[in-house]
Amino acid sequence: MNQRTAEPATPVRNFSVLLSATPRSTRLARLLTDAHLRDWRYDPEAARHVVAELAANAVTHGRVPGRDFRLAFYVVGDTLRIEVTDTRGDQLPRHQPPATDRLGRATPYGTGARDLKLRCRRRLSL
Repeated sequence: MNQRTAEPATPVRNFSVLLSATPRSTRLARLLTDAHLRDWRYDPEAARHVVAELAANAVTHGRVPGRDFRLAFYVVGDTLRIEVTDTRGDQLPRHQPPATDRLGRATPYGTGARDLKLRCRRRLSL
């Protein structure tokens, strides 16, 4: 009757928060990322820079008065996924064909790295 659900093999850690679309929130997003990843014993160096850039873009280009942006990140095993969602739903990015080099081959970052994966190094001691 009562079925047990399978537990994930590796723990999933996540964090999500709504922040006001102001320049101060860019710094807060970076500090929150740093604090949570350190608390989970991961090296936050690369993630801090990515979150700062994404949050600054959300504040600069997606700002709508009275609306917030959302910062979320998940750690599954050694993979960190960072999401920053701005409030500009009316101006979605358009699909662009991949950029090519002079021989006609697609370049890996021609359309922007939307699914950038960072590997989190586990810290042995704090």
